[in-house]
Amino acid sequence: MPLILPPGDFKAYLFDCDGTIADSMPLHYIAWTRALAEWGAVFPEDLYYAWGGRPVQEIIVSLNQMQHLDMPPALVAGRKEEFYLELLPQGKPVPEVLEHVLEAHGRIPTAVVSGSPREAVEATLVALGILDRCDTLVCAGDYAKGKPDPEPFLMAAAKLGVPPAGCLVFEDAALGIESATRAGMASVKVPGPLDRAGAAQLQGSSSGS
Repeated sequence: MPLILPPGDFKAYLFDCDGTIADSMPLHYIAWTRALAEWGAVFPEDLYYAWGGRPVQEIIVSLNQMQHLDMPPALVAGRKEEFYLELLPQGKPVPEVLEHVLEAHGRIPTAVVSGSPREAVEATLVALGILDRCDTLVCAGDYAKGKPDPEPFLMAAAKLGVPPAGCLVFEDAALGIESATRAGMASVKVPGPLDRAGAAQLQGSSSGS
């Protein structure tokens, strides 16, 4: 289903990566469950999607607190990324977002703003064949405060030399939308995989009736 963009003469597009450009959230979840299982930790799927956009190590710290565990954040994050990179060949783009990435290239500057490590973001964009279509990347480790803090998007706008009010953010996660709003930016909500699956099922039912 096509995305409905808000009105405005936008001078830059800022894209989240996982779940927005890349339909990779299910792959990341598999990687999370494998990595956490090594430490006896669990990550409920609804909480996983609710925390979309948060940096990986920050999530591990929160899970430690919730489940009274002592997982080493850097080690577990590394294992999680190892599992994700193994699964990455199965990844696909979100077509309606990819369309805007390709259309913007050479017309207006673009950035990818992610809570994932740079290695994972670059590998995802390479797998989709669009790393060279993005003018700059802002990834975990580049900023002090992750989404929903506005810092990641403000950093991307500064790198592109575009005022926040001139940026349009593409996001699938509520934390990302909040981050964009706090940065003074307009945003478009990208349906998540569960929403897209539901919409496809409804469309199929309507076509068959």
